[in-house]
Amino acid sequence: MTSERRTGLTPMTKVAIYAALIMLSIPALLPLLWMVSTSLKTNTQIFGSGELTVKSLFPAPLDTQNYPAALHNMPFLLYLRNTLLLCITTVIGAVVSSAVVAYGFSKIEFPGRGALFGIMIATMALPGQVTMIPVFSLFRSLGWYGSYLPLIVPAFTASAYYVFLLTQFFRTLPDEMSEAARVDGATEWTIFLRLVLPLSKPALATCALFQFIGTWNDFLGPLLYLNDPAKYTLAYGLQQFVSHYGGFFAQLMAASTIFTIPIIILFFFAQKTFIQGISTTGSK
Repeated sequence: MTSERRTGLTPMTKVAIYAALIMLSIPALLPLLWMVSTSLKTNTQIFGSGELTVKSLFPAPLDTQNYPAALHNMPFLLYLRNTLLLCITTVIGAVVSSAVVAYGFSKIEFPGRGALFGIMIATMALPGQVTMIPVFSLFRSLGWYGSYLPLIVPAFTASAYYVFLLTQFFRTLPDEMSEAARVDGATEWTIFLRLVLPLSKPALATCALFQFIGTWNDFLGPLLYLNDPAKYTLAYGLQQFVSHYGGFFAQLMAASTIFTIPIIILFFFAQKTFIQGISTTGSK
């Protein structure tokens, strides 16, 4: 069976679709291209012309010294270590806790399950700004202010959004499989660990990717709870870079590019699993 018969599209139609998609992606890529272009310019090239043209997006000659200068002016490795520490711990906490809660909602019958699930979903409509002050007061009274605990511990209490996604995915798994395991004497933990989780890798990877990106880009959390420069993350450290070196636009764009590159690389590596997880979590 040829590709045309499988998809029902002629080669010319495919070319037209791809061309349209490329054209639609250009507005989204322009800010990224402008950021990278500015990071490779001198101050004369940046302020030489106030117009954004195709020629101005490709500077000549390239000034690559902005990147080592930005790394010298900002303790990048320290901020990277702190950020990765938070990302790894919050990903583990959010995925594990959300998977346990989602399994209970999807595979275990208990009184009030539907009402509790509805209440949990309703919490997603509550803006974070509403609970910001009482949560800050709680963490400060616990003596956690100035540490990573306010940024890590909440991830281990399950996320309503991840619970919703995983619940939708778990419901697509056949109940007959779990019933057969129970007949053989398997406990709920055995079913969860040895049957459900291995079949849920795309959905788990999707939640992990969302949590990683959210923690990587988190600025408000470190701003509220961290007061030691040795504990700053990349997002907060970039803001500090703006405060001290805001006039060095080329170095600022170089630092922003360095901050963005890991997320782009991560997405391309996890793109297939991410799309598969998104498509399957809402299939029922």
